[in-house]
Amino acid sequence: MTVTTRATDARDVAWSGRAVFTADAKGVVDLDRARPRSGTYRGVDGMGLFWSMRPGTGDADITSIALTDPQHNPSYEIRIAVASGGRPIAQRTLTRTFQARRVRHRELTNAKDGLSGELFLPPTGGPRRAPVLLLGGSEGGVTPVNQFKAALLASRGHPALALCYFGCTGRPEYLAGVSVEYVASAARLLRAQPQADPRRLMVAGASRGSEAAQLVAQYYPDLVRDAVVYAPSRNTNGAYPANCCGTRSAWTQGGKSLNLVPIPLNHVRGTVLAVAGGADSLWGSLSAAQSIAQQPNASGRKAKALICPKAGHGISGFPYLPVGANGGGTRAANEQSMESSWPQLLHLLDR
Repeated sequence: MTVTTRATDARDVAWSGRAVFTADAKGVVDLDRARPRSGTYRGVDGMGLFWSMRPGTGDADITSIALTDPQHNPSYEIRIAVASGGRPIAQRTLTRTFQARRVRHRELTNAKDGLSGELFLPPTGGPRRAPVLLLGGSEGGVTPVNQFKAALLASRGHPALALCYFGCTGRPEYLAGVSVEYVASAARLLRAQPQADPRRLMVAGASRGSEAAQLVAQYYPDLVRDAVVYAPSRNTNGAYPANCCGTRSAWTQGGKSLNLVPIPLNHVRGTVLAVAGGADSLWGSLSAAQSIAQQPNASGRKAKALICPKAGHGISGFPYLPVGANGGGTRAANEQSMESSWPQLLHLLDR
């Protein structure tokens, strides 16, 4: 039996996945148990046909599926077809939903709100749950990954804010002299939202955003409980881009530069989870995550590390989407990292 998946992204690029199986004596193929004989993925993987889809044009290793913002396009369709001996047997259309109905979205601006970002709130009437502050990397602004991640979390009942900290209207042009107080103000705004449990706020930062996540968890334990850092640094680094601002520091607190080697974590109230790949081609996130895992928090409990040896830098998303492997690693290894880290993030939020 040949099972295929097909989808069209926001740029009208067609994506497709394929796997050939041998059915059992009853003519059944269980994707959670069956190993494909050939196809776009290897090994037993019930969601392999989703993340391993390849574009009709372009290199799958450097190309990611294009999705527009979740508030205007909260879902997309995947066509699944089954054939045997070249004869179609069955087909279905599945809808993958990022943003549930009645999830509310608001764009925050510096002029009106004192910060810039995309706020996603759960439907009204639910219980108070852990809010999540999301920080991207050297893009500075609100990344599509964090937009969709925030929409998914709000759909699960967690107020979520994807924050821009430089490179957007009203913010510094470069990652230079960005104050930790700014990130803390975003945490305060998020904690004040309906259905947010103010005692359980999590900050999740990727790449350069991992520095800010560690800093705000360390210096504002009254605001932040847990931190998840993807492809992290262990230290604060200089301004970005490197040639933009002389010797200025990326981060400040109380108007003073923060040049920390390493970033301390001894005041963190909750758990720090560091996620890294051993094939990160941008910087040494593997050794950074291993170092973070050895650091005790305010109560003496050590942080945690989740390591995927063959994954690269681009591992801060969520699973089951076809994305490239920019920043090292392989598509399969990066997917494995996200399949492992996403449930752990949800577990931290729900505990």
